Amino acid sequence: MKIFFSYSHHDEAIRNELEVHLVSLKRQGHISTWHDRRIAAGEDFANSIDQNLEDSDVILLLVSPHFIASDYCYEIEMRRAMERQEAGEARVIPVIVEHCLWHGLPFGKLLAVPKDGTPVSKFPNPNEALSEIAGAIADIAKEIGVRAEDPSESKAAMQGTLPSVTRVLHPRSSNLRVTQSFSEKDRDDFLDGTFDYIAKFFQASLAELDKRNDGVESKFKRVDATRFEAKVFKVGDLKSQCCIWRSSRHGDGIKYSSGPNHNHRQDSWSESMSICDDGQSLLLKPMNMAFRNYGQQQRDHLSEHGAAEYFWEMLIEPLQRSC
Repeated sequence: MKIFFSYSHHDEAIRNELEVHLVSLKRQGHISTWHDRRIAAGEDFANSIDQNLEDSDVILLLVSPHFIASDYCYEIEMRRAMERQEAGEARVIPVIVEHCLWHGLPFGKLLAVPKDGTPVSKFPNPNEALSEIAGAIADIAKEIGVRAEDPSESKAAMQGTLPSVTRVLHPRSSNLRVTQSFSEKDRDDFLDGTFDYIAKFFQASLAELDKRNDGVESKFKRVDATRFEAKVFKVGDLKSQCCIWRSSRHGDGIKYSSGPNHNHRQDSWSESMSICDDGQSLLLKPMNMAFRNYGQQQRDHLSEHGAAEYFWEMLIEPLQRSC
């Protein structure tokens, strides 16, 4: 399976790191990769890009403000990639590198990675995001089933020149979703696991926040199995704090409270997430109370990582707008 990187040179460092995460798939003979840094001196730049774009089975769009601003990336590579996607000739995957307004663009209808379209730059450890992206690509390789069966094709696979997907892909519907049902125990286990994930996410994010910012110190306190607290200080002054807990009052869910009285009033909160499902998996639905005053887009159906990011944005926002 041949992968084409469409990216702005401003994002070259993240492209390099993603390619490192794909090495295991290369060593197994599942994929080969191409980007414009492979063009040799004296080659026709535009023709090389066009040829490799046409030959690729998967096209990764490394989406960032610089990608959208690049006429070549957007007008030439992205538009041709979407034409091949719509013709069923290739799979286009938006990889969200940095925050930007991408949902209304032609590729905004496609499922992006990392999960929930969370930008790679928002992960406390970017390797977690890149590993998730590599896993998604591995799943696509398995789905397409590009496996060499005769000696000549085996040699091509070892050389990273796998045959075109269209030679081995059997036509089938992509509409294979079947509605799932979830028991009360499933929902209870999901909330417990999600709360634990959010707690670990905050602990790791606070530690990284301290490392990257002079004068910033944070405190994380796991009060009990269903509640934790976080505080962030800047030059000794308290700038932001929160309490997050797994609640069974006023409906099962996860609640967030900020302000000085959050230790004592668990019947009062700044944001609340309730459990929901999309017929396939369990998810969280925020009340979207937190960002209404800032004109931000309403968010629904969040995964555990999306929920953690949502709450983290609430905690970090006062530091990002303060002088």
